[in-house]
Amino acid sequence: MPVPGLALPAFPEGATVASGAPAPTASRHSGEGALFLAQLGERVRALRARRGLTRKTLAQLAAVSERHLANLEYGVGNASVLILLQITQALNCSMAELLGDVTTAGPEWLLIREMLEGRDDAVLRRVRVAIGEMLGTGGAHGEGARPRSQLIALVGLRGAGKSTLGAMLAEDLGYPFVELSREIEKFAGCSVGEIQGLYGQAAYRRYERRALEEAIQIYPEAVIATPGGIVSDPATFNQLLAHCTTIWLQADAQDHMRRVVAQGDMRPMAASSEAMDDLRSILAGRAAFYAKAEWHLDTSAQPLERTFGLLRHKVRGLLGLPESP
Repeated sequence: MPVPGLALPAFPEGATVASGAPAPTASRHSGEGALFLAQLGERVRALRARRGLTRKTLAQLAAVSERHLANLEYGVGNASVLILLQITQALNCSMAELLGDVTTAGPEWLLIREMLEGRDDAVLRRVRVAIGEMLGTGGAHGEGARPRSQLIALVGLRGAGKSTLGAMLAEDLGYPFVELSREIEKFAGCSVGEIQGLYGQAAYRRYERRALEEAIQIYPEAVIATPGGIVSDPATFNQLLAHCTTIWLQADAQDHMRRVVAQGDMRPMAASSEAMDDLRSILAGRAAFYAKAEWHLDTSAQPLERTFGLLRHKVRGLLGLPESP
């Protein structure tokens, strides 16, 4: 279902990432100041891509000019604190996250940051899992004596095959099939598009977290198709990783686009080259988060039946279930 203000799954009419915005002005800064602004611009672009927002849409949400935002993203703007505040509100992130300093709340944060600085991803994952176990928010299921979760969560961008393959897998396993977007709509009493339009993205993320929490509590076993933007909220994504067996369904950009159009959303075709640029930007911004899933499956590499066979074989193996005829 299309979501206003997002480049994918919904493509706002006329909204682009790379085109349509005025060219950024030349930088008036040098040295340390220029480096700071360049890094700030990179973080703004990364946060925007992760949330699936086009530059035009973010400019509208933040009530700043598209030219000013373009200059900020290219590291040539001289952004005031008030402008940065508007950007953080539109992105639903903290000023600290935008400025790249998220661990300055006190001595313990600073000491922990020093211990973790420079560690590789594998070490940081073990620390995250250990913290989850210590705080009772979930650890690494399926490792050691911990039983593997019977909740199979499919992650990935719209058009990866989550709904199609998820329904097939649920039928094969005899599990309930939960489409989290539909559960979000039940909580809100309106469509996803209406949630976004009436209450904004922050409210949508709250409904998303609540829907996931309830699914985890209600279903001892299920196949869950998650919204593509679930990785945008760290707390919700942490819950997913801690309580579900996660699988990233990948696809190339062309297949994502083709499948979205096949679902009836023709808006990407209104400006296909710009929409494809938007899509690639979102994929790049979210790939590192999707990659935290325990297993990855490329749905573009083979036909549907073969893809389902691979998925079925892997999931049954992970759950210790026999290969039924």
